[in-house]
Amino acid sequence: MEQLNLTPTPRVRRPRPQVVSLTEAAADRVRDIMARADKPYAGLRVGVKNGGCAGQEYVLEYAQAADPMDEVVQDKGVTILVEPKAVLFLIGTVVDYETTALSSKFVFRNPNETDACGCGESVTIVPQTDDTEA
Repeated sequence: MEQLNLTPTPRVRRPRPQVVSLTEAAADRVRDIMARADKPYAGLRVGVKNGGCAGQEYVLEYAQAADPMDEVVQDKGVTILVEPKAVLFLIGTVVDYETTALSSKFVFRNPNETDACGCGESVTIVPQTDDTEA
């Protein structure tokens, strides 16, 4: 009788997309702020919270340490810590830093956004889904 091999073959995983990336302007600004800070930071924490008239708002803060469940992204010399609950909302997002005659701010270019409020403070984001696996 022929012996069956019951050892599962490891599945080859496709490369994961980078959750968030920075433009050179955003990376320069983050590095500059962190270099002048009065205490050391582990990285820039990025997240999403409920709020605003469109339903959700982006959150940026400087983190002293990574949380165990954070998605850690290294981009252009900056460590980005993505809150676990925000990962599916932020896949493919590019964070830019813009300076105009009236303001300077970080701007999110998120392919998952479906709507934004008139003042630009909140957005509607549909989480990324993976329809390719069955």
